[in-house]
Amino acid sequence: MLKQLALADMDAAARVHRIAFDHALPWLVGLHTPEEDRWFYRERLFVTCRLWGRFDGDALGGIIAFRDGWIEQLYVLPNAQDRGVGTELLDVAKNAFDHLQLWTFQRNVRARRFYESRGFELVEETDGTGNEEKEPDARYVWRRR
Repeated sequence: MLKQLALADMDAAARVHRIAFDHALPWLVGLHTPEEDRWFYRERLFVTCRLWGRFDGDALGGIIAFRDGWIEQLYVLPNAQDRGVGTELLDVAKNAFDHLQLWTFQRNVRARRFYESRGFELVEETDGTGNEEKEPDARYVWRRR
């Protein structure tokens, strides 16, 4: 079931983020503590973004945070991947805007293929000096046709 997340869901959203992030990007494990993740979701994302989640029963399996034409976060637990969860979440943001942008890391080949197969086009690559992780990244844009 898809539903908009409430403040009470932010700790669970932060857990999904950390598990999926560490699984996809093991070379960046340990960048933030679970406490920092929870703070970020409660104090930053919840205040500035719309957050939606995909639940399997009571268990949160994926999250998306988006605002004003930007996707800020999209994470799906490893055991929920390849079941359409990411696509469902992405469609929530696509239905809200005619134009979306996002950043992903260049080395995250799986994410890049996911976005490209759903109509996003690569428009910029950087050396990573502008992001916290100092990891080369890629900006993608989607426009409703």
